[in-house]
Amino acid sequence: MNLFPGFEKKRIKTSKATINLVTGGSGPPVLLLHGYPETHAMWHRVAPALARDYTVVCADLRGYGASSKPQGLPDHSNYSKRAMAKDMTEVMSALGHRRFHLVGHDRGARVAHRLARDHGKRVRSLTVLDISPTLTMYRRTDKDFATAYYHWFFLIQKAPLPETLLAKQVPQYILGRIGRGPGGIQVFDKRALAAYVHAFRDPRTIHATCEDYRAAAGIDLVHDKSDLRQKIKMPVLVLWGKLGVIEAMFKPLADWRAVAADVRGRSIDCGHFIPEEAPEALLRELRPFLAACGN
Repeated sequence: MNLFPGFEKKRIKTSKATINLVTGGSGPPVLLLHGYPETHAMWHRVAPALARDYTVVCADLRGYGASSKPQGLPDHSNYSKRAMAKDMTEVMSALGHRRFHLVGHDRGARVAHRLARDHGKRVRSLTVLDISPTLTMYRRTDKDFATAYYHWFFLIQKAPLPETLLAKQVPQYILGRIGRGPGGIQVFDKRALAAYVHAFRDPRTIHATCEDYRAAAGIDLVHDKSDLRQKIKMPVLVLWGKLGVIEAMFKPLADWRAVAADVRGRSIDCGHFIPEEAPEALLRELRPFLAACGN
Protein backbone atom coordinates (compact mmCIF):
# COMPACT_ATOMS: atom_id res chain seq x y z
CA MET A 1 0.00 0.00 0.00
CA ASN A 2 1.67 3.23 -1.15
CA LEU A 3 -0.48 6.28 -0.61
CA PHE A 4 2.51 8.62 -1.05
CA PRO A 5 4.38 7.70 -4.25
CA GLY A 6 7.85 9.20 -4.35
CA PHE A 7 7.85 9.97 -0.62
CA GLU A 8 10.48 8.56 1.72
CA LYS A 9 9.52 6.75 4.91
CA LYS A 10 11.44 7.69 8.06
CA ARG A 11 11.41 7.01 11.79
CA ILE A 12 12.98 9.75 13.87
CA LYS A 13 13.88 9.38 17.53
CA THR A 14 13.15 12.49 19.57
CA SER A 15 14.00 13.08 23.22
CA LYS A 16 10.80 11.36 24.40
CA ALA A 17 9.38 9.40 21.45
CA THR A 18 10.01 7.83 18.06
CA ILE A 19 7.97 9.45 15.32
CA ASN A 20 6.91 7.74 12.11
CA LEU A 21 6.60 9.92 9.00
CA VAL A 22 6.82 10.23 5.25
CA THR A 23 8.46 13.15 3.48
CA GLY A 24 8.73 14.22 -0.12
CA GLY A 25 9.03 17.12 -2.53
CA SER A 26 11.30 20.14 -2.53
CA GLY A 27 10.97 23.76 -1.51
CA PRO A 28 9.91 25.45 1.75
CA PRO A 29 9.01 22.87 4.42
CA VAL A 30 5.39 22.19 5.42
CA LEU A 31 4.46 19.93 8.34
CA LEU A 32 1.04 18.22 8.11
CA LEU A 33 -0.50 16.82 11.31
CA HIS A 34 -3.46 14.42 11.24
CA GLY A 35 -6.58 14.10 13.37
CA TYR A 36 -8.44 11.37 15.28
CA PRO A 37 -8.93 8.47 14.66
CA GLU A 38 -6.49 8.63 11.79
CA THR A 39 -2.78 8.56 10.92
CA HIS A 40 -0.57 10.51 8.52
CA ALA A 41 -2.35 8.57 5.76
CA MET A 42 -5.18 11.12 5.87
CA TRP A 43 -3.00 13.53 3.84
CA HIS A 44 -2.67 11.22 0.82
CA ARG A 45 -4.92 13.41 -1.36
CA VAL A 46 -3.14 16.64 -0.39
CA ALA A 47 0.56 15.94 0.22
CA PRO A 48 1.57 14.82 -3.31
CA ALA A 49 0.10 17.98 -4.83
CA LEU A 50 1.82 20.21 -2.25
CA ALA A 51 5.10 18.37 -2.84
CA ARG A 52 5.35 19.96 -6.31
CA ASP A 53 6.31 23.22 -4.60
CA TYR A 54 7.11 22.33 -0.99
CA THR A 55 9.05 19.84 1.08
CA VAL A 56 6.15 18.05 2.76
CA VAL A 57 6.38 16.13 6.04
CA CYS A 58 3.41 13.98 7.15
CA ALA A 59 3.97 12.61 10.65
CA ASP A 60 2.09 10.27 12.96
CA LEU A 61 1.45 12.02 16.26
CA ARG A 62 2.74 10.40 19.43
CA GLY A 63 0.29 7.61 20.28
CA TYR A 64 -1.01 7.26 16.73
CA GLY A 65 -0.10 5.19 13.68
CA ALA A 66 3.40 3.75 13.94
CA SER A 67 4.77 6.37 16.36
CA SER A 68 5.63 5.65 20.02
CA LYS A 69 2.77 4.80 22.36
CA PRO A 70 4.02 5.22 25.95
CA GLN A 71 1.82 4.35 28.90
CA GLY A 72 0.02 7.45 30.09
CA LEU A 73 1.26 9.21 33.22
CA PRO A 74 -1.14 9.94 36.11
CA ASP A 75 -1.47 13.58 35.04
CA HIS A 76 -1.52 12.63 31.32
CA SER A 77 1.32 15.10 30.71
CA ASN A 78 3.16 12.84 28.28
CA TYR A 79 0.15 13.24 25.97
CA SER A 80 -0.20 16.97 26.53
CA LYS A 81 -0.20 19.01 23.35
CA ARG A 82 2.98 20.60 24.71
CA ALA A 83 4.75 17.22 24.74
CA MET A 84 3.36 16.25 21.34
CA ALA A 85 4.34 19.62 19.87
CA LYS A 86 7.89 19.23 21.15
CA ASP A 87 8.10 15.89 19.33
CA MET A 88 7.35 17.69 16.09
CA THR A 89 9.84 20.52 16.57
CA GLU A 90 12.53 17.93 17.21
CA VAL A 91 11.46 15.97 14.12
CA MET A 92 11.70 19.06 11.93
CA SER A 93 15.10 19.92 13.38
CA ALA A 94 16.32 16.39 12.65
CA LEU A 95 15.15 16.80 9.04
CA GLY A 96 17.04 20.08 8.77
CA HIS A 97 14.00 22.37 8.78
CA ARG A 98 14.52 25.29 11.16
CA ARG A 99 11.37 27.19 10.12
CA PHE A 100 8.30 25.68 8.50
CA HIS A 101 4.65 26.11 7.63
CA LEU A 102 2.31 24.15 9.89
CA VAL A 103 -1.04 22.59 8.95
CA GLY A 104 -3.15 20.57 11.37
CA HIS A 105 -6.52 18.86 11.26
CA ASP A 106 -8.57 18.01 14.37
CA ARG A 107 -6.16 16.70 17.06
CA GLY A 108 -3.25 17.66 14.86
CA ALA A 109 -4.56 21.21 14.78
CA ARG A 110 -4.58 21.24 18.59
CA VAL A 111 -0.96 20.10 18.61
CA ALA A 112 -0.22 22.75 15.97
CA HIS A 113 -1.86 25.44 18.11
CA ARG A 114 0.38 24.53 21.05
CA LEU A 115 3.45 24.31 18.81
CA ALA A 116 2.75 27.82 17.53
CA ARG A 117 2.44 28.97 21.15
CA ASP A 118 5.56 27.30 22.51
CA HIS A 119 7.81 27.51 19.45
CA GLY A 120 6.48 30.51 17.57
CA LYS A 121 9.81 31.47 16.03
CA ARG A 122 9.87 28.12 14.22
CA VAL A 123 6.46 28.57 12.54
CA ARG A 124 6.05 30.64 9.35
CA SER A 125 2.29 30.14 9.18
CA LEU A 126 -0.40 28.14 10.97
CA THR A 127 -3.40 26.50 9.30
CA VAL A 128 -6.07 24.85 11.48
CA LEU A 129 -8.78 22.65 10.00
CA ASP A 130 -12.24 22.28 11.53
CA ILE A 131 -11.57 23.25 15.12
CA SER A 132 -11.99 26.15 17.47
CA PRO A 133 -9.46 26.43 20.31
CA THR A 134 -9.81 23.66 22.91
CA LEU A 135 -10.43 25.99 25.83
CA THR A 136 -13.12 27.85 23.88
CA MET A 137 -14.90 24.64 23.00
CA TYR A 138 -14.89 23.29 26.55
CA ARG A 139 -16.11 26.60 27.95
CA ARG A 140 -19.08 26.59 25.56
CA THR A 141 -20.06 22.97 26.10
CA ASP A 142 -23.80 22.38 26.26
CA LYS A 143 -26.10 19.44 25.65
CA ASP A 144 -26.04 19.80 21.87
CA PHE A 145 -22.25 19.92 21.69
CA ALA A 146 -21.83 17.06 24.15
CA THR A 147 -24.20 14.98 22.04
CA ALA A 148 -22.41 15.75 18.78
CA TYR A 149 -18.91 15.34 20.26
CA TYR A 150 -19.81 12.51 22.62
CA HIS A 151 -16.40 10.90 22.06
CA TRP A 152 -14.68 13.78 23.88
CA PHE A 153 -16.51 12.88 27.07
CA PHE A 154 -16.34 9.13 26.57
CA LEU A 155 -12.59 8.96 25.91
CA ILE A 156 -11.66 11.05 28.97
CA GLN A 157 -13.26 8.56 31.37
CA LYS A 158 -10.86 6.85 33.76
CA ALA A 159 -8.89 3.94 32.35
CA PRO A 160 -9.58 1.21 31.47
CA LEU A 161 -13.28 1.82 30.76
CA PRO A 162 -13.07 3.39 27.29
CA GLU A 163 -10.07 1.26 26.36
CA THR A 164 -11.93 -1.94 27.22
CA LEU A 165 -15.08 -0.98 25.33
CA LEU A 166 -13.25 0.24 22.23
CA ALA A 167 -11.02 -2.83 22.00
CA LYS A 168 -14.08 -4.95 21.20
CA GLN A 169 -15.41 -2.63 18.49
CA VAL A 170 -12.42 -1.38 16.50
CA PRO A 171 -13.61 -1.83 12.88
CA GLN A 172 -17.17 -0.77 13.67
CA TYR A 173 -16.01 2.25 15.66
CA ILE A 174 -13.51 3.51 13.09
CA LEU A 175 -15.77 2.94 10.09
CA GLY A 176 -18.72 4.39 11.94
CA ARG A 177 -16.83 7.62 12.54
CA ILE A 178 -15.07 8.09 9.22
CA GLY A 179 -16.31 5.42 6.82
CA ARG A 180 -18.55 7.83 4.94
CA GLY A 181 -18.94 11.53 4.34
CA PRO A 182 -22.11 13.65 4.69
CA GLY A 183 -25.15 11.98 3.19
CA GLY A 184 -23.64 8.54 3.60
CA ILE A 185 -21.49 8.86 0.47
CA GLN A 186 -18.25 6.86 0.54
CA VAL A 187 -15.43 9.39 0.13
CA PHE A 188 -12.58 7.73 2.03
CA ASP A 189 -9.91 5.68 0.30
CA LYS A 190 -10.19 2.03 1.35
CA ARG A 191 -6.41 1.83 1.79
CA ALA A 192 -6.45 4.74 4.23
CA LEU A 193 -9.37 3.23 6.13
CA ALA A 194 -7.46 -0.05 6.40
CA ALA A 195 -4.49 1.84 7.86
CA TYR A 196 -6.69 3.45 10.52
CA VAL A 197 -8.30 0.15 11.50
CA HIS A 198 -4.89 -1.56 11.61
CA ALA A 199 -3.49 1.11 13.93
CA PHE A 200 -6.43 0.84 16.33
CA ARG A 201 -6.15 -2.93 16.57
CA ASP A 202 -3.12 -2.25 18.79
CA PRO A 203 -4.38 -1.79 22.39
CA ARG A 204 -1.57 0.70 22.94
CA THR A 205 -3.07 2.97 20.28
CA ILE A 206 -6.46 2.89 21.97
CA HIS A 207 -4.91 3.77 25.33
CA ALA A 208 -2.66 6.46 23.87
CA THR A 209 -5.48 8.19 22.02
CA CYS A 210 -7.63 8.16 25.15
CA GLU A 211 -4.69 9.80 26.94
CA ASP A 212 -4.62 12.47 24.23
CA TYR A 213 -8.22 13.38 25.11
CA ARG A 214 -7.64 13.10 28.85
CA ALA A 215 -4.76 15.55 28.54
CA ALA A 216 -6.99 17.90 26.53
CA ALA A 217 -9.55 17.96 29.33
CA GLY A 218 -6.92 18.62 32.00
CA ILE A 219 -3.32 19.72 31.62
CA ASP A 220 -3.88 21.24 28.18
CA LEU A 221 -6.51 23.57 29.60
CA VAL A 222 -4.05 24.70 32.27
CA HIS A 223 -1.51 25.54 29.56
CA ASP A 224 -4.12 27.30 27.43
CA LYS A 225 -5.39 29.43 30.30
CA SER A 226 -1.86 30.59 31.08
CA ASP A 227 -1.53 31.97 27.52
CA LEU A 228 -4.76 33.94 27.30
CA ARG A 229 -3.11 37.37 27.50
CA GLN A 230 -0.74 36.80 24.58
CA LYS A 231 -1.89 36.30 21.01
CA ILE A 232 -0.22 34.12 18.39
CA LYS A 233 1.68 36.37 16.00
CA MET A 234 2.17 34.39 12.78
CA PRO A 235 -0.54 34.41 10.06
CA VAL A 236 -3.35 31.93 10.74
CA LEU A 237 -5.66 30.33 8.19
CA VAL A 238 -8.85 28.82 9.60
CA LEU A 239 -10.90 26.44 7.45
CA TRP A 240 -13.90 24.42 8.55
CA GLY A 241 -16.57 22.16 7.08
CA LYS A 242 -19.84 23.89 6.26
CA LEU A 243 -21.68 20.65 7.11
CA GLY A 244 -19.95 20.04 10.44
CA VAL A 245 -20.31 20.84 14.13
CA ILE A 246 -17.88 23.77 14.10
CA GLU A 247 -20.04 25.62 11.57
CA ALA A 248 -23.23 24.87 13.51
CA MET A 249 -22.10 25.57 17.08
CA PHE A 250 -19.07 27.87 17.04
CA LYS A 251 -17.77 31.05 15.42
CA PRO A 252 -14.38 29.87 14.21
CA LEU A 253 -13.03 33.17 12.86
CA ALA A 254 -14.03 35.06 15.99
CA ASP A 255 -12.79 32.22 18.19
CA TRP A 256 -9.34 32.27 16.58
CA ARG A 257 -9.15 36.06 16.51
CA ALA A 258 -9.47 35.93 20.28
CA VAL A 259 -6.16 34.03 20.47
CA ALA A 260 -4.30 35.11 17.30
CA ALA A 261 -3.47 38.51 15.82
CA ASP A 262 -3.66 37.73 12.08
CA VAL A 263 -6.56 35.45 11.12
CA ARG A 264 -8.40 34.77 7.90
CA GLY A 265 -10.47 31.85 6.60
CA ARG A 266 -13.78 30.44 5.46
CA SER A 267 -15.96 27.37 5.41
CA ILE A 268 -15.58 24.62 2.81
CA ASP A 269 -18.54 22.68 1.42
CA CYS A 270 -17.89 19.36 3.19
CA GLY A 271 -17.97 17.71 6.59
CA HIS A 272 -15.29 17.41 9.26
CA PHE A 273 -12.63 15.47 7.34
CA ILE A 274 -11.62 18.22 4.94
CA PRO A 275 -8.37 16.72 3.56
CA GLU A 276 -10.18 13.55 2.50
CA GLU A 277 -13.61 14.94 1.65
CA ALA A 278 -12.54 18.11 -0.20
CA PRO A 279 -8.79 18.00 -0.99
CA GLU A 280 -9.01 20.21 -4.07
CA ALA A 281 -10.95 22.90 -2.23
CA LEU A 282 -8.44 22.72 0.61
CA LEU A 283 -5.52 23.14 -1.80
CA ARG A 284 -7.20 26.15 -3.43
CA GLU A 285 -7.22 27.88 -0.05
CA LEU A 286 -3.91 26.58 1.24
CA ARG A 287 -1.64 27.27 -1.73
CA PRO A 288 -2.09 31.07 -1.93
CA PHE A 289 -1.93 31.37 1.84
CA LEU A 290 1.39 29.52 2.05
CA ALA A 291 2.78 31.51 -0.87
CA ALA A 292 1.77 34.80 0.76
CA CYS A 293 3.47 33.80 4.01
CA GLY A 294 6.85 33.46 2.31
CA ASN A 295 9.66 31.00 2.16
